[in-house]
Amino acid sequence: MRGIIWKARLLRDSAPGCCCSATDENWSMLSDSSQPSLPKAVLIVEDNELNLKLLNDILEYHGYTVFTTRLGEPALEIARQHRPDLILMDIQLPDISGMEAARRLKEDDQTRTIPIIAVTAFAMSGDEAQILASGCDAYVSKPFNLVEFLKLVERWTTNLT
Repeated sequence: MRGIIWKARLLRDSAPGCCCSATDENWSMLSDSSQPSLPKAVLIVEDNELNLKLLNDILEYHGYTVFTTRLGEPALEIARQHRPDLILMDIQLPDISGMEAARRLKEDDQTRTIPIIAVTAFAMSGDEAQILASGCDAYVSKPFNLVEFLKLVERWTTNLT
């Protein structure tokens, strides 16, 4: 196996708070040319159309493959079918709660090892503990810091937890 050095120049984005500005960076990646690396896959479960679009666009821009659903029940089947590297789960969903969906995913042999990050507007005392107890592996409250959010997604999709 030979190492390959990738060199890229990320363009500066003048939007305030955007995490996409950078200077030249070198990335080193061990690679087997017969087995190209696949992008990491993320399932977004979010019923708010604007939040769903924002999360989808951010993750796609950063190279992730994204699956989406606005409901908890379909998320269970999508997770079984596609085996994403990470699930971003809203807690307040129209059909079942995100906590119930997380419980079911963690009880299922096919999906129990997929990390789940709760991305929610819940911010009351004790909510985080309840959400984590339901099976979510991490918790992010809305609104969130984009740079910190991307670091968290990267951490959970590269098994650096």
